[in-house]
Amino acid sequence: MIATEQQLEDALAEASDADARAMAEMDGDLLILGVAGKMGPSLAKRARHACERARIQKRIIGVARFSDAGAAKTLQSAGIETISADLLEPGALAKLPDAPNVLYMAARKFGSTGNEHLTWAMNTLLPALVADRYATSRIVAFSTGNVYPLVRVSQGGAGEDTPVGPVGEYAQSALGRERIFEFFSNRNQTAVILLRLNYAIDLRYGVLLDIGQRVFERRPVDVTMGHVNVIWQGDANSIALRSFALCQSPPAVLNITGPEIVPVRWIARRFGERFGVEPVLTGTESETALLNNAARCHRLFGYPTVTVEQMIEWVADWIGMGGATLAKPTHFETRDGRF
Repeated sequence: MIATEQQLEDALAEASDADARAMAEMDGDLLILGVAGKMGPSLAKRARHACERARIQKRIIGVARFSDAGAAKTLQSAGIETISADLLEPGALAKLPDAPNVLYMAARKFGSTGNEHLTWAMNTLLPALVADRYATSRIVAFSTGNVYPLVRVSQGGAGEDTPVGPVGEYAQSALGRERIFEFFSNRNQTAVILLRLNYAIDLRYGVLLDIGQRVFERRPVDVTMGHVNVIWQGDANSIALRSFALCQSPPAVLNITGPEIVPVRWIARRFGERFGVEPVLTGTESETALLNNAARCHRLFGYPTVTVEQMIEWVADWIGMGGATLAKPTHFETRDGRF
């Protein structure tokens, strides 16, 4: 049982032997752009812990706007250097230190509808500026499974060779981000890997929290988007750190998610069993869903260390004790691409 946010942060940031080897083999320091988002803080701490485990000295530098000053102080106390910057401001990137390894996490998704221009700027203009500034670096760039079309559940999820087909402006801009990195990688021979992730699970946000809260509060769970993929955020963090070894030009592409295609109806029923309630289910499962096939990732890095059942147990306990949330629903049920 994870009972406190500190225990949760420790679990997400705990470095494995594989993480330590990856950081030891990484030539030079690590710069994380967009470190203050949902995944960034625990990923930065995992990188620091991996260095300590490997007994090596390496700078871990996190860059964000840090509208919450406490977030920067927390990272600093963990041994991570922080730089406050709005990366879209003219000249901001030029002031950042050089770094041979760049982890790109800056992105925009929710709030895109009605403010599409900012989403496109964050997801395409900023990558162009970063790719130009760090042309000689290795870049691991987070992308999303939203660049794929909805696929038939029977297909087993979209693989890296599935033709892209983004639905909606957010997904289109995410594909734009990939194309920008691809352009600069080809022009400058920058070594890049694009990580198509969905969906990372923390106890404070994520698909499982969304479903679990609805069951707990006796609110309907829409099963029209009838199936999902999930992966523990700590496992996704680990894969990101180990992916620097796969950077290449033209860019490599890697799906990141868990091995199962999980029925939303089953998830709701498992939460119902935990809470002693009968879930209220609405809609009918569609033949298609937004699904990734991460078989290649599992072959390269092994299966995730945390199972779906374990995640459900942790999330159920967290909801039951009234644990803090980020109040950021995933809108996983959205099928029209409007976020």
